[in-house]
Amino acid sequence: MPTLRALECFVTVVECGSVTAASVRLHLSQPALSHQLAALETEIGTSLLERLPRGVRPTPTGLAILADAEAALAAADRLIRTGRARADGSRGRLRLACVETMTVPVVAPIVRTWARKYHAVDVELSEHSSADAMADSVTGGASDLAVGPASDRFTGQVTEIGTEDIVAVIPEGLDLTDEQSIAWKHLRGRPMVHYHPSNGLGAWIDAEAAAHDIVPTVSTRTRNATTAAQLARAGLGIALVPTSALPPRFDGVVKPLEPKLRRTVVAMVGSPSDALVQRFVADLLRRGIPAGRPR
Repeated sequence: MPTLRALECFVTVVECGSVTAASVRLHLSQPALSHQLAALETEIGTSLLERLPRGVRPTPTGLAILADAEAALAAADRLIRTGRARADGSRGRLRLACVETMTVPVVAPIVRTWARKYHAVDVELSEHSSADAMADSVTGGASDLAVGPASDRFTGQVTEIGTEDIVAVIPEGLDLTDEQSIAWKHLRGRPMVHYHPSNGLGAWIDAEAAAHDIVPTVSTRTRNATTAAQLARAGLGIALVPTSALPPRFDGVVKPLEPKLRRTVVAMVGSPSDALVQRFVADLLRRGIPAGRPR
């Protein structure tokens, strides 16, 4: 198999029309250049250059392979440039997974900034309803980075981004609307908008409720926390939702929990050495988790 160096020597000699001029351009001695050319001719099995009284020119075989030799060198150059650009984060693709409530308040502002600043970087976003699903996506190589609650099954690098409160959305007109905060005892026996088993938030809330000797009385279930807030506002029951799930200008009755219930938001990293992943995590840390307040 001919080496790229031998192809480079051959193409340069043809361009210069002279072994002497080519050796100067390539910063090679003439014997070293002649050795590369001889090795290429041996590999192909015939002469590639015709020696003239003044200079050289390609033989018919040399002319036949010249375009492919130039293409091979151009491809190698693209390979190096692409690899370097990917390594320094100026070009490439970032496959990002996030829990669905984090898309708009946490991830979208950074992706919007990246679209303006890094035109050669593509960001692919997939939304998930559980931390375990995101962890599996990163572990399985489908995502480079995941943003959301921590998962016990993820064994890679985890960076804490911040925390967010879980709040109660109360149907308007319920007697609890006058309370400053909602205690777990207030939930006993009351209809609740809860989560489908596919949403990891449901199992976590069940565990927290059990710790306070509460078994949720479920009126309906949904896969989406934002939908849970809207269903509570519509009167179907109390919903416990992360503040990131509250729509902008949400006009429902929102109360803090007492004691406060918070979940940690993390970045699960698939490849710590990836420059794009490092940059996105740095932007997440710089931006943090927007503070959501009960209204």
